[in-house]
Amino acid sequence: MIKNISQIYIVACGSAYHVGMAAQYVLEDLARIPVRVELASEFRYRNPILDPNGLAVIVSQSGETADSLAALRECKAKGIRTLAIVNVIGSSIAREADNVFYTLAGPEISVATTKAYSTQLIASYVLALQFAKVRGEITEEQCDAYVKELQTIPEKIEKIIEDKERLQWFASKQANAKDIFFIGRGIDYAISLEGSLKMKEISYIHSEAYAAGELKHGTISLIEDGTLVIGVLTQPQLYEKTVSNMVECKSRGAYLMGLTTFGNYNIEDTADFTVYIPKTDPHFATSLAVIPLQLLGYYVSVNKGLDVDKPRNLAKSVTVE
Repeated sequence: MIKNISQIYIVACGSAYHVGMAAQYVLEDLARIPVRVELASEFRYRNPILDPNGLAVIVSQSGETADSLAALRECKAKGIRTLAIVNVIGSSIAREADNVFYTLAGPEISVATTKAYSTQLIASYVLALQFAKVRGEITEEQCDAYVKELQTIPEKIEKIIEDKERLQWFASKQANAKDIFFIGRGIDYAISLEGSLKMKEISYIHSEAYAAGELKHGTISLIEDGTLVIGVLTQPQLYEKTVSNMVECKSRGAYLMGLTTFGNYNIEDTADFTVYIPKTDPHFATSLAVIPLQLLGYYVSVNKGLDVDKPRNLAKSVTVE
């Protein structure tokens, strides 16, 4: 079945949509198959033209998200094969999809997703590896090497969490920030989207994520003295380009935080504060880089005396349109 799929449509909302953004880069690069990522709330109103040999991947923690469920039904009505990546066993999306990939994250209590996001990412990597292997884009040996690397991710996450005091200190300085910008290129842009959403959701600070190369197309006019700009730099081939965008922000008064892998110590010539993550295959960098950004949002929220688990105006499962 995988050999005959011509295109993948990833449909989701919120953090699950950001998983799709990261998955798009990984799937296209490893499996060499076209991928489109769609917001479920927009997908169904566009009367989309879908390839009959396509696969729709619906990503949802609860499996009850109204827009994602409606998108799934739209795909089924158009005769497209569907795969659900969901956490809650027996949920509506899980029951109605042709195939289900359970993320097995266990109950997630806080409204702002963390572990469900992480397990959805891993599921998308595994999906990409399976597609790449079956379609002959990687060998069995390469696939095994990627899987071995995936198995090191939990201990690498533990290392990041061990350094949380530095992030806590930095977050305490940002509690009064009015605007925060997250910038990155490629997979780093996908990470930035999730980091920005976490900051908005639980600290109520206005934040935006931008593809770093787009700054000069208007957004850089928002930078003023002291504006926090967080540059994500986990992709070796894009590192210098993003550094150059950070320098442009600094020259306009921005305060810079860099998030990169161990070894890229020259970032300290540019950034005012730097967080390092362990090295991993660049395809899987999202799994590590998102942790400091989640912690940053968490500690800023705690510093402001807010309820991190139950942000105002939000619900755990969005079951209305």
